[in-house]
Amino acid sequence: MAAIRLAIMNFAVIMAGGSGTRLWPLSRQGTPKQLLELFDGRSLLQMAFDRAAGVVGADHVLVCAGRSYADLIRQQLPALKANNLLSEPIGRDSLAAIAWSMATLAQRDATATVAILSADQIIEPIDQFQEAVRQGLSLASSDDRLLVTLGVIPTSAHTGYGYLHVGEPINTQPGAFHVAQFAEKPSVELAQEYLQSGEWWWNSGMFCWQAATFRKQLEQLQPNMAASIDQLVADPGALDRIYPGLTRISVDFAIMEPVSNGLTDGRIAVVPLTARWADVGDFESLADQLAGAQGNATVGPVVTLDSRDCLLWNDGSQERLLVVAGLSDLIVVNSGNVTLVCPKNQAQSVKALVDLVRPLGEQYV
Repeated sequence: MAAIRLAIMNFAVIMAGGSGTRLWPLSRQGTPKQLLELFDGRSLLQMAFDRAAGVVGADHVLVCAGRSYADLIRQQLPALKANNLLSEPIGRDSLAAIAWSMATLAQRDATATVAILSADQIIEPIDQFQEAVRQGLSLASSDDRLLVTLGVIPTSAHTGYGYLHVGEPINTQPGAFHVAQFAEKPSVELAQEYLQSGEWWWNSGMFCWQAATFRKQLEQLQPNMAASIDQLVADPGALDRIYPGLTRISVDFAIMEPVSNGLTDGRIAVVPLTARWADVGDFESLADQLAGAQGNATVGPVVTLDSRDCLLWNDGSQERLLVVAGLSDLIVVNSGNVTLVCPKNQAQSVKALVDLVRPLGEQYV
């Protein structure tokens, strides 16, 4: 009987609303990074859906994404139930998407415990990830004041991730800890200190909590958002009127950090994610996932000579051969009507390049 109750109560929401401009020109307005078939013909969203379905069942997985991507999402995820696709008319950052998703689930099941998962990550092995999610759901269901995050034990002094400070252990849940503090992306020096201390983990941006628990924290910290979400759930036809007016803010800034600072009656806990985890947020991280001989990551028709540690991507749409010699630590991407070339250490600059290119015409972005 307990196993049946678990299946009924637990859900997963995959956040798939990002545009992925740091992977331009592969990602475009109509095909964001999470829908690109980058890995053996499969997209990051497809892999995220399969991971989630393995924990809660396909019928209990929801996807929240931009409305313009709805048709492509349905094509890629035939097992996704029609009413489990929440289509945002406009992106309003993670708090709005999560608040809407939680209210929708609470209306369906007042006892819902939910895992909030990401659509743009590589996680292996899958069974270790799924075990961490199960632990997070179990911990969240045991205490209606807990917001649980999945923390990744760092393997390097990475400056591109947020961090969390691991506090005292939770005696009733072996392996789980209280969270003392969140921190934004650190400097190189501070990241080294975090790594050496062993007390700071990467913040994966994935969470588990009861839908009702999240609602209580939202009411205390963002009462205007809570009221607007109530109106939206009561009148789904008002989506296009209400949603664009929601405050644009991340769930970390709006909920997780204030709760960790004691501003509400809630508490933050963390369970460790021991699987290999990578946020595919830019070309440098993508290159790390695809690296092969001489450290090169090559896709499509590519010929190399005396080159190493490069990302060389040629989608072949223009029947062009990409040929390079004597290169190192470069990104070269030929996709459609755009060719991008930049040093690997400038991968974060791609977003700024998109802003420069946009005035030249929508056909380029």
